Amino acid sequence: MKTILILGLAAAALALGGCGSSPSVPAKQPSPAATAKKGGYYLDDGPEANPPANLDAVPDAEPRDEPLHRFANRPYVVLGNAYTPQTARRAHREEGLASWYGRRFHGRKTASGEPYDMYAMTAAHPTLPIPSYARVTALGSGKSVVVRINDRGPFHSKRVIDLSYTAAYKLGYLGSGSTRVRVESLDPAAYDTRGEALLDGIYLQVGAFSRPDNAQQLRERLARALALDAGRTRVVLNDSLHRVQVGPYPSDDAAHADRARVRERLDLNAVLVRRD
Repeated sequence: MKTILILGLAAAALALGGCGSSPSVPAKQPSPAATAKKGGYYLDDGPEANPPANLDAVPDAEPRDEPLHRFANRPYVVLGNAYTPQTARRAHREEGLASWYGRRFHGRKTASGEPYDMYAMTAAHPTLPIPSYARVTALGSGKSVVVRINDRGPFHSKRVIDLSYTAAYKLGYLGSGSTRVRVESLDPAAYDTRGEALLDGIYLQVGAFSRPDNAQQLRERLARALALDAGRTRVVLNDSLHRVQVGPYPSDDAAHADRARVRERLDLNAVLVRRD
């Protein structure tokens, strides 16, 4: 469950060797303070003695279009295993175990060079671009969070992502140390993570998908078929569905004109969505 910082690989090798089994999942998500003496973390890691009391109010990370880090996306080797990070943002979806890391690394430099803040909505991933954004959904409960990837790890064959203390708290697995999750990358240029239109107005909704890569493929087909500017199409995440929308339109007539073009060129029936 331990995130291994690229800047501290010697200590990382020792930490990895000590990762043990996690205790059973508690029936109810404990308060932050209640986890100070238990949890599936490694040795001297874990929560601080007096964590903030308002962690439920910490907002999800909000995807922003940031330049990729100059060094953090280069290939690297840890404990004899080679990793090749993505050097461009593209659709990514995987399932596996998520762990979390806390006070042992709090304040230390992450792979991005930023200090690790265990109370921020961040995460470590072996190969997703730094920085990038992902929605992490706990498969057991259906709870989900959006985190910013700014670190590397975990370097454990059965774990796919290492969340911050707060992100793990919001998903409800502090006490167990790990849980099964789905990780889906988010494109800052396409996603409105609040599930709302960026501007009031009239929109066409052309499709809704459970998988973000399918939504992204339709978005790209739309842009090509209708010769649309990329800024007029996006994917809205709402109720666990990735909804492909075009707009806003200045009038119903303009939206209906594009609706006819979508039906003619893509054989798809779009519906009007109005946000006031």
